[in-house]
Amino acid sequence: MPRFDLPLDELQSYRPDIPEPSDFDAFWTDTLTAARSHDAPATITPHVTPLTQLEVFDVTFPGFAGDPVRAWLTVPAGAEEALPAVVEFNGYGGGRGLPVERLAWAASGYAHLFMDTRGQGSGWGTGGDTPDPHGTGPSGSGFMTRGIDDPADYYYRRVFTDGVRAVDAARALPQIDATRVAVTGGSQGGGIALAVAGLSSDLRACMPDVPFLCHFSRAVGLTDHDPYQEIVRYLAVHRGAEERVFRTLSYFDGAAFAARATAPALFSAALMDLTCPPSTVFAAYNRYGASDKEIRVYPFNDHEGGQSRQWWEQAEFLAARI
Repeated sequence: MPRFDLPLDELQSYRPDIPEPSDFDAFWTDTLTAARSHDAPATITPHVTPLTQLEVFDVTFPGFAGDPVRAWLTVPAGAEEALPAVVEFNGYGGGRGLPVERLAWAASGYAHLFMDTRGQGSGWGTGGDTPDPHGTGPSGSGFMTRGIDDPADYYYRRVFTDGVRAVDAARALPQIDATRVAVTGGSQGGGIALAVAGLSSDLRACMPDVPFLCHFSRAVGLTDHDPYQEIVRYLAVHRGAEERVFRTLSYFDGAAFAARATAPALFSAALMDLTCPPSTVFAAYNRYGASDKEIRVYPFNDHEGGQSRQWWEQAEFLAARI
């Protein structure tokens, strides 16, 4: 597969104008204030697994509109003190799965909170457990166009709010040191991590891996891969809706959240990535608000990016900052 996007030297300085609505900050302040009015504490229940060196807890916390959101908390067995934590968000279509699937962070001495993504979990993996009880208007297949006529109804308003509330919940858990929390995720999870970093304060790190949900206007015209193609198919049917659709998306662009983030950041991009084109990743990276930021580039990889190699990079990056 040939490279299809900008060359690396141009990516490194690529800083497009990303339109932002004038009420972007007020929209998110109001959204989070409403969500935090549902202040019930998270429930946490020990979960029996075959693991002997790690302990797993089934966590439920109030997300958008107080809706119950599920997560797995995994910690080293026998930990007697509150631990630094990694809050992780999942890729598109997957659910939280089984609690034995993501063990590296806990095995490295962290508390690991892995959030289920509402309404997802039936595209790959071993399933999800969090419904999305909110209806929307007409939409195409997938999640990208659910509620896209109005930012107040858009699917990712609920998901990004869940992500912020996952950090809130993590900070209140006795297993976690509230002053040492980082966020991460790959693809969709990286886009959620960017949103959370732009909306939460005092994070120790943000580590978006080949992040999705960035620079929508370029992505939908550059790649023929889903999930961005869901928007293309919607607009092919709803002719003339472009202005309304891209206005909604402007409230959810990872590049806008990146500009508001202050935590140290480690990004990754793959130059042959047809799902999240590298220019969309660099659009967010180059706008990221912290001076302490780095990006790892994988010149010959598609959307898989660096995989375990990138996790190793993240582990070394985080150890120096948490």
